[in-house]
Amino acid sequence: MELRDYITVLRKGWVLIVVLALVGVAAAAGFSLLKKPVYSASAQVFVSTETSGSASDLAQGNTFTQQRVLTYSNLVSTPIVLLPVIAKLQLDMNADELATMVSATAPTSTTLISISVNDTDPVQAANIANATSQSLTNVVQDIEATDAEGTSSVKLTRVKQADVPSAPVSPNVPVNVALGLLVGLALGVAIAVLRETLDNRVRTEQDVEKISDKPVVGGIAFDSKASERPLIVQVDPRSPRAESFRTLRTNLQFLDLGTGSRTFVMTSSVQSEGKSTTVANLAIALDSAGFRVILIDADLRRPRVAEYMDVDTNAGLTDVLIGRAALEDVAQPWGRGNLVVLPAGQIPPNPSELLGSRAMQELIERLEKEFDYVLFDAPPLLPVTDAAILSKKASGAIVAVASGKTHKGQFAAAVSALENVGAPIAGYVITMMPVRGPGAYGYGRYGYGYGYGLEADEDTPKVKPPKRGGKKLGALSRAER
Repeated sequence: MELRDYITVLRKGWVLIVVLALVGVAAAAGFSLLKKPVYSASAQVFVSTETSGSASDLAQGNTFTQQRVLTYSNLVSTPIVLLPVIAKLQLDMNADELATMVSATAPTSTTLISISVNDTDPVQAANIANATSQSLTNVVQDIEATDAEGTSSVKLTRVKQADVPSAPVSPNVPVNVALGLLVGLALGVAIAVLRETLDNRVRTEQDVEKISDKPVVGGIAFDSKASERPLIVQVDPRSPRAESFRTLRTNLQFLDLGTGSRTFVMTSSVQSEGKSTTVANLAIALDSAGFRVILIDADLRRPRVAEYMDVDTNAGLTDVLIGRAALEDVAQPWGRGNLVVLPAGQIPPNPSELLGSRAMQELIERLEKEFDYVLFDAPPLLPVTDAAILSKKASGAIVAVASGKTHKGQFAAAVSALENVGAPIAGYVITMMPVRGPGAYGYGRYGYGYGYGLEADEDTPKVKPPKRGGKKLGALSRAER
């Protein structure tokens, strides 16, 4: 991931990051409020050694004292020191429990021992610290070596008495809140990055390019009302989404397919990726540019073109392929231009065989002579082989890829399904592209959008899609078109 990828991740997951940061702050604040305050009191003991007063004796005594200080500081938490403290203060605990409250430190190169006690009672903390320092003094006096007169050569003197603390040392609310904030932010960022890293769905054009070197010929924005107005090019031709279909139309004109024919099979990896609405709107966009176009519903399992284009479904492609009807009788003119729609007809028991038949090949050859563009709406590639079989007979396949829905594995498998049969791939169309949020795509690449003379005028009447029952197609001749 590059720096801009991380920035995009942060923009996508900012809500999660903020929520976890607030949770961290709330948890830290709650912990600080619920935790009982702890007070700390400290006493300090000075360790000295009695010498004769000569310089050498003083140096030796100082070295000896520093060596003993560490031993004495470790002695503070032992029962021999703490049991007299418990007895003196009449504490309701044993030596081990008291040892968890008492700590001793000896600063380097000094002969001082600091004894600290943490307790929820400030008065008791001070009393325990003072009693422990006195007990340590007595224990060292008893166990250290003595001279002939019974006097110890080491002397401990309390130089600082523990005072009753006025403010608790724990919990430290500002520090806890800051720590909770940092932990929440770190956790939010980690989850956002992990989620992006583990996301195996196709979202951007770069994801497509990593799987196939074929071009992305168009991008269609997500429209929550697509089911209500699937033919956006006809219903609202000034909308940015309609402009994206016109951009797709332009890109197809510049594709170098190596053949003079322009026969495209629109398919996808799985269902519900917007292939049918895409090919229907593309057909209308090509028709509006003056091209002779025929739109054929080759999805002989779940046909949708007739529903979108609002044409008769009694007879169609299957009837032509089996010789039950002539093409002129079932192909239906649509609108006022040169667009012809051939519905699927009756659903057959052998769709793959029909699409791969010699009759289909002959039909394509005929249509390529009479139309500028021949567009097929084919089934998805992964569930069935229909689209792969049909694409091999066409100029190229156009694969619809739903942004944020199609998995990379599904898309790669669909590409492999076409390549395995030698079917040419004309390009890809990214559908359902987000238009809001950090992962949104502008229309600068796939369309113009508002601001370039395409502003929608509320007073401008919308063009209604044509109804069934238009003029009947007699003969598919160039003269009639």
